[in-house]
Amino acid sequence: MRLLQIVGIKMKIEILGTGCPKCKLLEENARKALAETGKKAEVVKVTDISKIIEYGVMSTPAIVIDGKVKSFGKVVDVSEIKKWL
Repeated sequence: MRLLQIVGIKMKIEILGTGCPKCKLLEENARKALAETGKKAEVVKVTDISKIIEYGVMSTPAIVIDGKVKSFGKVVDVSEIKKWL
């Protein structure tokens, strides 16, 4: 991942969910983790159920970093997200 950042390719964080309060909190936590680490990423909300299912996620909210599902069905805290960045 660091090599990708050196060559100017940003990581992509996807927040999967329908816009519920927990989904919004997960997005806030992801943005806080980015701010605290100084890392750059594109943060995208995915609300389309068919796209969420394509990831194999059956309960939201979920967080996907660079195409890999890191967590689903709960709001992950900032410190955990920072470990994944």
